[in-house]
Amino acid sequence: MDIKEIQNLIKFVAKSGASEVKLEMDDIKITIKTGGDDKGESTTYVQQIPMGTAHVAQAPAPAAPTAAAPTPAPATDENSKYITIKSPIIGTFYRKPSPDKPMFVEVGKTIKEGDVLCVIEAMKLFNEIESEVSGKIVKILVDDSSPVEFDQPLFLVDPS
Repeated sequence: MDIKEIQNLIKFVAKSGASEVKLEMDDIKITIKTGGDDKGESTTYVQQIPMGTAHVAQAPAPAAPTAAAPTPAPATDENSKYITIKSPIIGTFYRKPSPDKPMFVEVGKTIKEGDVLCVIEAMKLFNEIESEVSGKIVKILVDDSSPVEFDQPLFLVDPS
């Protein structure tokens, strides 16, 4: 994506009236925030994503407005050895398949590829989120029945 395309995207977002737009492609991440009060102000963040980074849960990012503030990913040294499993969609996070059933996973449980970790409800559909890695659940970052955003960290997994 060149500078001219980014400028055209900024103009389009400013005219659309959206307060925030996030666009994520293979090698670039763009966040455009507008003032929202018709002053024509906008803030754009362009971030190059280094090639070779592994994304645990990845889905195409729609260029649609979102209203929630970005959630900071845990980036402390102690968590750097863990794999972060992120939400592939926007919706409501549930740790169990139904209120009377046990939780899918608990802290300390060993998981393998393909194990169901949680479900995310989006537009009355319950989407099972499966693990793409094997390891041990170290931390659950979201409370049950909480809303989650696209790419929001859900679990920390120790792959060793």
